[in-house]
Formats: sequence, C-alpha cells, structure tokens
Amino acid sequence: MDKLLQLWHNTGIYHLEFGQFLMISVCAGLICLAIKKGFEPLLLIPIGFGGILANIPVANMAEGAGLLHLLYEVGLPTTVFPLMIFMGVGAMTDFGPMLANPKTLLLGAAAQFGIFGTLLGALALAAAGIPGMDFSLQEAASIAIIGGADGPTSIFVTSKLAPDLLGPIAVAAYSYMALVPLLQPPIMRALTTKEERAIVMTQLRPVSQTEKIVFPIVLCLLIGMLLPDAAPLVGMFCFGNLLRESGVVERLADTARNALINIVTIALGLTVGAKLSAEAFLQIKTLGIMVLGMVAFCGGTAAGVIMAKIMNKFSKTPINPLIGSAGVSAVPMAARVSNKVGLEANPQNFLLMHAMGPNVAGVIGSAVAAGVLLTFAAG
Repeated sequence: MDKLLQLWHNTGIYHLEFGQFLMISVCAGLICLAIKKGFEPLLLIPIGFGGILANIPVANMAEGAGLLHLLYEVGLPTTVFPLMIFMGVGAMTDFGPMLANPKTLLLGAAAQFGIFGTLLGALALAAAGIPGMDFSLQEAASIAIIGGADGPTSIFVTSKLAPDLLGPIAVAAYSYMALVPLLQPPIMRALTTKEERAIVMTQLRPVSQTEKIVFPIVLCLLIGMLLPDAAPLVGMFCFGNLLRESGVVERLADTARNALINIVTIALGLTVGAKLSAEAFLQIKTLGIMVLGMVAFCGGTAAGVIMAKIMNKFSKTPINPLIGSAGVSAVPMAARVSNKVGLEANPQNFLLMHAMGPNVAGVIGSAVAAGVLLTFAAG
C-alpha cells in the first residue's frame, strides 16, 4: 500500500495545479486552431505542444537539463533561431513587387506606427502607476515591437532589452501572427468602403534580375551603416534573398528556405511554447503584454490602411487601401488576407502580388524599427 501511495505521489496527476491545467487547455486550443481552422499550423502546433510539455508536472522539460530548456538556451538568448529564420524568409522572398512599385515602401513604414504608438502607451501606463504595468523603457520597447507582427524580430529585440519577458512577448508575437486572418479583416472593412475594396490595381512592371541582385546588397549596406543594431536582422534577410536571386547557388537557397527554416521553426516553436508555463504566464504583467501587443498589431494594421487611402487620393494609378494592411509584415499571410478581402468585394480583384510589396516592405520596416528601439532603449 505504501508503495502504491508513493507511486501516486510521484505522478504528474497528483502534482497537477489548476494553473497548469488551464495552460494545458489553452495550448490544446492553439493546436485545435491550427488543425481545424488552419491558423498558421507551422507555428501554433509546435508552440502549443511545447506549452503542453512545459506544464506537465514533475517532468521539468522546460527547466534545468530538460530538452526544451536546452533548446531555449541555444537559440533564443543567443538570437541564433530568429536570425536563421530571417535568412530562410529572405530566401523565400521576392522583392519584385516592391521594386516594381516603390511607393509601397511608404505603406510598410506607416504600418510601423503601431510599434511607436504602443511604446508611448506602455510608458504612459507605467507613469500612471497602474499595478502590474510598471514597464521600464526597455520592456516597453520590447512589447511595442510586437506591432510589427514579426516573431523573429520580437525575439531578437526582447533578448537584447528585456530577456525576462521573452516568453510572453514571443507567444504574443507569434499568436497575433497566426491570428492575422481573424484579426485584420474587421479592421480593414471598418476603415474602407465596398467601392474602395473593389478597386482594381494596374499590372506591375517586370523587374530585371540585375535589380533583384543589387537591391539586397544595397539595402544591407544602407541600413547596416545607418542602424548597426539592425544589421544582424537585415543582413541575414538580405543574405537569404541574395542566395535566391543570384541563380548560381540553388542548393544553398533551397536549404535555407526549406530544410533549415523548417528545423529552426520546430525548435523555435517548442521553445516559445516552453515559456507558456503557468508560473511564468499567469501574471498581471503578462496580461498587460498581451493587451498592448494586440493594440500594437491592430494600430499597425489601421495605419497601413489609412496611409493607402491617403496615397490613393494623390496617386495617378489606383491604389486599393486593402494592401496597406499587409505592411505589418507577417509574410505572406497578411498579403493573402488583403487578397481574400479584395476578392470578397470584387471576384475579379487579385491583389496578392500588389500586397506583397507592402508586405515585404513591412519586414524591412520592422527590422528598421527594431534597430531604432535598440539604439535608443539599450542601456
């Protein structure tokens, strides 16, 4: 009987607390969203399962010598995982739509409004003395970068400025990225008329291979010289793109955009999920981070749409305001959402390639915003 009792006391069921049960349920919900609704399964399935593993009592997978903790130490504080993913994203990205219509750079820049607006909001909450919202400048900057809807950038900035908040910020950033198809359409419809959503844009001009090869080199040098703190992100992004566009290292480009990014995504997803432990996540500050992250993301979406509406008033060629929402990054999900909402208003309206311009510009914009935050908030 004593041995049976000892065996019972050694089980996870005996040590299971309500907070752990709640977080396991939340993580199971993320997996269901990924499988049933198709909400970014490449992210939500590893994150959700990592969270389940982290909340199994006694197993200690997210602590000490646990597998998830070891993966975390290798990839997140060192920023290796986000930088490798940026290289893979670069190898998958076509700068052509943006180069064909350079005006879309303004949409990518406008969508970063959510980042800097939320930075000021977080600092205002801290100044107001609201319990649990006592954010430092470094913490406020790390929360604000969620508005870029770029998980690797959020991890990169947070690991430099506020490593203690890496878990909730990474989860918030990737959750909002995954929920782009759910969060953006209501904002897009609220800020546009049906006539605006039905605007058909003219075909983009062809972009030469020379332009595509020169651009990542020039971009890397320009941003690296002006904002050295952004050089790692932009550098890996541009390097991956150069592998793609050079046309002579297809094996390397293929590895970067397939095998390598898939391996890193699995590791990154599991380690982000490992930060969903009940002790770390069920706090007032974490709730504040999730809410502020939502404000940042929605603010960036709205700013992109409004900027596109303004540009359409002064442009010789029509600009559909829906493509402005793609400026929040989240490549290529945000562009697909712009295309989907456009097709609802006009079945002949194909906006995908037009939306890829601000979408790619948003990646560059979020990296530049990260460099600005690191420059002014570090130390």
